[in-house]
Amino acid sequence: MTRFALQFGQTQPGLTYLERMSAYGICPRGEAQIAIVQIGKRAPYEYDLPGGGIEADEDEAAALMREFEEETGLTIWPTRVIGRAGQFWINKGEPRNSLASFYEVELSADDGAPSEADHALIWMSPGEAMLKVRHEAHGWAIMHWLRSRRNTN
Repeated sequence: MTRFALQFGQTQPGLTYLERMSAYGICPRGEAQIAIVQIGKRAPYEYDLPGGGIEADEDEAAALMREFEEETGLTIWPTRVIGRAGQFWINKGEPRNSLASFYEVELSADDGAPSEADHALIWMSPGEAMLKVRHEAHGWAIMHWLRSRRNTN
């Protein structure tokens, strides 16, 4: 089983976790908000950074741009890698180890709508997003991104 330097979540005894390479992005809108995906048709909702699994014919950047458009309707361009982390979780009954690369992304266009019916684009403060995202790895990526911006400004 592959592990990134940072691994979040807990495994359950007796389960085999399928590894899935994935890419997620942090898309700032000004200094106060980032794009978050709200998942579900009605409350209680789940929240993720936009992104997802990398298909066999894609690289990380292509997968990230595709997933961003599907989940948010936004067209983005990856600008820099923030970090990498694994996340053990169970997705629709399937144990997964999401081996994720996290990117800062630049907004290119925002004139679309999500093509996934149970996904909606929400803009929220990074602090609120850190508390609401369902995966610890996503919360870590937001915190790491905030700290890196503090050190460059």
